[in-house]
Amino acid sequence: MRCRIICLFLILISPPAIPAAAQEKIEVGLELVLLADATGSIDNAEIMFQREGYARAITNTDVISAITSSIYGKIAVTYVEWGDSASQDVVVGWQVIDGPESAAKFARDLMGPPRRAQGFNAIGSALLFAKDLIDKNDIWSFRRVIDISADSANNWSGPPIDVARQQVIDADITINGLAVLCRHCSGRPNNYDLESAFQELIIGGNGAFVITADSPDTFSEAVRKKLIMEIADYPGAVRVD
Repeated sequence: MRCRIICLFLILISPPAIPAAAQEKIEVGLELVLLADATGSIDNAEIMFQREGYARAITNTDVISAITSSIYGKIAVTYVEWGDSASQDVVVGWQVIDGPESAAKFARDLMGPPRRAQGFNAIGSALLFAKDLIDKNDIWSFRRVIDISADSANNWSGPPIDVARQQVIDADITINGLAVLCRHCSGRPNNYDLESAFQELIIGGNGAFVITADSPDTFSEAVRKKLIMEIADYPGAVRVD
């Protein structure tokens, strides 16, 4: 009788069993949200130009080498196009990249879907959307990064950038930036210093950096270098001319 009472007591004070599926998360060396500018200043040809640049970069042998030689030998990536406060589109959901084949699949998946995001800049909304994707996925990493590209630092709707930025940083997520100065022209079309605006207003967190590109010829190379820096956790600022 005494044994039964003891057993019943132990059952009552024991925490409820957690399903194995709820405990299991895919462990990777990096969780990376690629936030690509799809606002009104970006036409459909430029949308595909951006996707092609990321597709080439993610399948580049140097990027693959950085992934496979990292601590886990794999990273998790999702690609999102962002526009106004109600327009963020997950073009490619979370995929684990651990070598050439998975990188090639990500690149193929990136080129297929139609454009759906549009509207005026809502950088704050885009940052919080990316944070939510990281918080609610089934992946774990000690490094979590949001990588946002934009051709301006304006914010026309949704939460202010500084409020969203702080929420992301408080969640221990780093924000890196790709300042897109010009896609199909020569020179610097912005009427202010876009890199400085990124530094002051958008990026933040551990090792945050900005990388820039001035022309179509440098866009893919900028993305390649940025990915390598993020995968290798190598902070700094690089300009690609």
